[in-house]
Amino acid sequence: MQKFTLILSSMVLALPALAAQPQTGSGETDGYKLVWQDLFDGEELNQLRWNIEVNGAGGGNNELQYYTDRSENVRVGDDGEGNGCLILTARREEYKNRHFTSGRVNSMHLVTFTHGKIEASIKLPATANGLWPAFWMMGNDYSEVGWPKCGETDILEMGHSDGIKNGTTDRYFNGACHWGQGWPQASYAKSATKSYSLQDGEFHLFTLIWDENNYKMYVDLDKNPVQVPYYSIGITCDDPGNEWSAGNYFHKENFILFNLAVGGNFPGIHDAAGITAINEDNGQEASMYVNYVKIYQKEGAEGNTLFSAVPTDALDSESSVDELAAESEVFPQIYTVGGQLVRTLAKGMNPSEADIEKGIYIVKSGNSTYKFVKK
Repeated sequence: MQKFTLILSSMVLALPALAAQPQTGSGETDGYKLVWQDLFDGEELNQLRWNIEVNGAGGGNNELQYYTDRSENVRVGDDGEGNGCLILTARREEYKNRHFTSGRVNSMHLVTFTHGKIEASIKLPATANGLWPAFWMMGNDYSEVGWPKCGETDILEMGHSDGIKNGTTDRYFNGACHWGQGWPQASYAKSATKSYSLQDGEFHLFTLIWDENNYKMYVDLDKNPVQVPYYSIGITCDDPGNEWSAGNYFHKENFILFNLAVGGNFPGIHDAAGITAINEDNGQEASMYVNYVKIYQKEGAEGNTLFSAVPTDALDSESSVDELAAESEVFPQIYTVGGQLVRTLAKGMNPSEADIEKGIYIVKSGNSTYKFVKK
């Protein structure tokens, strides 16, 4: 399958400029090439890329918020300083038997990848006491095998009870991995305390470098390109029969998640009165701003699943391929955007008739390649 680099074109608007901060990230270093990005500079969240979650289930962590798809909780807009951002807002309000609402988005079945460098530029709210912002990934087979078999990779979490207890919640953060066949799951988490605040009203870059052997995580790699990772774990797949080996869970397509939780097991706060980060001074709401998220990969690297050979704007526009596939004399094939074969159809079968989950796919029919959206 042909490989390509996908770079989103910038939108040209009247002044003021879209981004006061450069949206360059750590860049194309060490052989990594940019293959996908979302700059969140449009007028609304691109739902061909992102699912907005709606539930009050507590995330398996006894969280206190109800995640909604309302613009009050999830939107794309200006951060007040000229930066186009994904904005997730936690609010103190009574909503469906919960005392808080917030936002959570994911790219499951829409944008997935295996191996590479992924990073996001995030402006974090003041988390103490009770906010829990996160940037993370899960295996794209989550809906099939569940958690923890899908594997979970937490690139950034803040607001832990230890940071609250130590008075370092603005500098204390962690990375983590969770995996296994069931409960109790295997996990490895490591915390770090920076010498400077990560809740200073500025954007900070959080980066995961993922290859066939390791996970390594960094903060502000754009400003400090030479540094020791705050989190690392070996994921070499050297024992396929060992269900506790991390290497058996972290070499498959993953999707991206951003969320802003309120309370729960991580901050150790399970009642609304203990949430002081949302208060009268901030109008009973606080926001997490994501300026951009980028994926880089190395051409030909072992285990990579790169984005398929489609026009550079294909993931941003819908088109029907049913008639084209129906006219074909070959067996149309449906791939994920990461290049994984999902279905081979009967001759002349319409892709919309295929038993596949909603999302963006690539259809190959003879010598032609098309994008297909299953709704």
